[in-house]
Amino acid sequence: MISRRIIIQNISKWQNKNKHCSSASYSSKREVPGKDYVADDYKGMSYEDTIKVRKTKLNPALLTYYKQPVMVHQGKMQYLFDTNGRRYIDLFAGIVTVSVGHCHPKVTAAATEQMKKLWHTTNIYLHPSIHEYASKLTDTLPGDLKVVYFTNSGSESNDLALHMARLYTGVFDTLSLRNAYHGASPYLMGLTALSTWRFNTPTGFGIHQVMNPDPYRGPWGGKYCRDSICQTDRDCDCKPDECISCDLYVDQLEDGLRFSMPKGRVGGFFAESIQGVGGTVQYPKGYLKKAYDAVHAKGGVCISDEVQTGFGRLGSHFWGFETHGVHPDIVTMAKGMGNGFPMGAVVTTPKIAEVMGTALHFNTFGGNPVACAVGMAVLEIIKEDNLQEHCAELGSYMLTELENMKSEFKCIGDVRGKGLMIGVEMVEDRSSRKPLPADKMADIWEETKDQGILLGKGGFYGNTFRIKPPMCLKKDDVDFSLEVLRSSIKKVMG
Repeated sequence: MISRRIIIQNISKWQNKNKHCSSASYSSKREVPGKDYVADDYKGMSYEDTIKVRKTKLNPALLTYYKQPVMVHQGKMQYLFDTNGRRYIDLFAGIVTVSVGHCHPKVTAAATEQMKKLWHTTNIYLHPSIHEYASKLTDTLPGDLKVVYFTNSGSESNDLALHMARLYTGVFDTLSLRNAYHGASPYLMGLTALSTWRFNTPTGFGIHQVMNPDPYRGPWGGKYCRDSICQTDRDCDCKPDECISCDLYVDQLEDGLRFSMPKGRVGGFFAESIQGVGGTVQYPKGYLKKAYDAVHAKGGVCISDEVQTGFGRLGSHFWGFETHGVHPDIVTMAKGMGNGFPMGAVVTTPKIAEVMGTALHFNTFGGNPVACAVGMAVLEIIKEDNLQEHCAELGSYMLTELENMKSEFKCIGDVRGKGLMIGVEMVEDRSSRKPLPADKMADIWEETKDQGILLGKGGFYGNTFRIKPPMCLKKDDVDFSLEVLRSSIKKVMG
């Protein structure tokens, strides 16, 4: 666990260093950081032809960011380059996927060396890398979370975890939280409780969604509820050491267990440690622990979706569930696990894993030699470069500065997050929390891109900026990004 005292000392040091830099002069005198990185000349398909192919030959539901889309050509650590060689700070990391940096030399070398020896062979045969990686990966997890099933994505991992929970408990009915995102496969659309991701087809059999414990937009919550440097502006009856809103939300979950589960039993409970696609939503302190206790009391298993929150991103701990003081029965992961390489995993206990032996189960590409070589390199870099500690310090600094920016702009309704998983929710009115109109939100977003930073968007209303960069982001990148966001809001909102 990272010392809070050290984090605060570093934040104060960085803030004092910036105290004499005026906002107006800061961004005008500096180009996007990272000038030592220069992109190779682009020689591929033209921009116009790319747009045409995208419109006619790719998935029509595929979302394309920006009015004038960025055509990314190359990446280096925390930077992306378009086909004209323009450099951007990547604050979205390919949707929280690039963990240690674009084309990190050690990850690239690990993949290259493995590809020279063996690209693929069936896991029915023995090959060293899957066994080495399984040992190193499970060493990062507590207790008896020691059996790993390798997959190719987060959706595939959650799919398997749901199947596994139902087999083990013998109960089909499962709980998830509203506003959650766990994947968009037909099997998982029931777990995902965001209507924008739901198709009008039969799905979600046996899945029940309970009230989302959101201290900002939910019915209860206030200034003491979150495990974050930043709290909401709402008043509530909570105290620093007692979160009443937590108990009220737990009552809602227990109500779901009481009325919706067969004979009071439940198969499983899925939750992200911090909701990602839903807009970086944090739960009241203590909620997950009490929710886990309630589910376990009904014979269910608890599944922690660490697809976005794992691998040190939250700073204080390696796994997001550790920040809640809970011990899940099943953990799912992907995204940052492979730094952009398509891979995922489900980790569980030997006892739960036994149920998968009742029939044949196999994954053609899960745990292939190249993926495992990449995964091991990522784990080594996180440790060697102290990226977890870096996320704690730099993320806390950025959160503090964004919270200070709230005093400048009434349209910033809420700043939240932990480590380098940050959300900035934009509103038209703070008291009602009415979302900022879509056109204003889009204009600010476009302006930030034009000035050299790439942000994500999320939340049910699409009014939350998602800041989840590669974990190698530097302070200069943060300072530049803060000034770009500030000047973009000023330009659009006046």
